[in-house]
Amino acid sequence: MLKGFYTATSGMLSMQYRQDQLTNNLANSNTPGFKADQSVTRSFPTMLMQANNAYQNPSRQVVGELPTAVYLQEHLMNAQQGDIQQTGQATDLALVQGGATDGAAVFFAVETENGIRYTRNGNFQVDLNGNLVTASGGRVLGTDGNPLQVGNESFTIQPSGIVVVDGEEIGSLEVVVADDVNDLIKEGNGYVRNDQTDMQSAYNVDTVTFSVQQYALENSNVDVTSTMNEMLQAYRLFEANQKVIQAYDQSLEKTVNEVGRIN
Repeated sequence: MLKGFYTATSGMLSMQYRQDQLTNNLANSNTPGFKADQSVTRSFPTMLMQANNAYQNPSRQVVGELPTAVYLQEHLMNAQQGDIQQTGQATDLALVQGGATDGAAVFFAVETENGIRYTRNGNFQVDLNGNLVTASGGRVLGTDGNPLQVGNESFTIQPSGIVVVDGEEIGSLEVVVADDVNDLIKEGNGYVRNDQTDMQSAYNVDTVTFSVQQYALENSNVDVTSTMNEMLQAYRLFEANQKVIQAYDQSLEKTVNEVGRIN
């Protein structure tokens, strides 16, 4: 009977984690460049049930399988390109990606207080020092590894990433590629980091093509309708496992109360 408790409890926990992940996706559905997370659920190793007289039968006749529980194994990032929306703002930049293998993605490189981070959120602005920065103050980097100084909002960034200020090329916007976005760790403010390997410059990777669109932003790739349906499904599965636990609890209560009772 306790196995039923464990199975239902693990199901509730799995659906709770999934609900949290879906809620986070929905909350960021309007965040430029946000990449939705997808959860992968796995079952614990299945137990093989055997006949009571298996000790007399060398072949040990199998009479069925008993799945014991499920758990949320991992979160996977959806690297699919988001829709491009024109904004008319010179400091807004969108990365348009092509040619990459499944799971690969390109990112802007940003210098933050915690080191180099990466983002798809191109909702930039110009600070008092003329640096192109993120909303949280991270400085956008050029291919030379230094922050891009555009001076004011009268600058142009070509599709190839070249930055032009007052008719003069001052450098190129650094764009890096992650071979597998699931190696990345999400942080706040739309940043991700890679603790496993250094990110290569996308300019040096032949299998990846990209362009930079100025006056535009990449929308989140969260499908709001699908996410809400998945949240409802997760809630119903959570509720179903909850009812199973309540049934076991009532059964155990009845068993305990009747143990040793003399009629």
